[in-house]
Amino acid sequence: MLALAERCEEASKPDRMLDAEIYEALGYTVRRKPTNLVSRRAPAGGIYQQGSLWKTLGTVSGDIEVAVGLLRQKAPEWGWSLQCMTGENTAAFQALVAECTGNGVIGSLALCAAMLRAFARQDDHTPRQRPASRP
Repeated sequence: MLALAERCEEASKPDRMLDAEIYEALGYTVRRKPTNLVSRRAPAGGIYQQGSLWKTLGTVSGDIEVAVGLLRQKAPEWGWSLQCMTGENTAAFQALVAECTGNGVIGSLALCAAMLRAFARQDDHTPRQRPASRP
């Protein structure tokens, strides 16, 4: 998840392949659109499974509402914030999710980076069950 968070921070624009990887990292089953059906008029994408339903893969890397919705669905108790950091010729965003930060050229990428780092940290702190020892 940390490598995917870095990719979100390095991305210069939304990316449908990145969207699919974010959904998969968050535990969804994703079916990508076959590459032979991808064109300029029909960009990459796919569907993801939520319960027994299949839904269109959201543009989580490009739409802040989709990113926030996904965060609220997966971790409703987590707090988050998003700031725009402007410079002379640039604007960037910084997000904070459950005390983990992420940066991006657009708000949704920053939020995705922070969200992925927060889930990675949660996984690191989740106690693992040890295999039962044999006598």
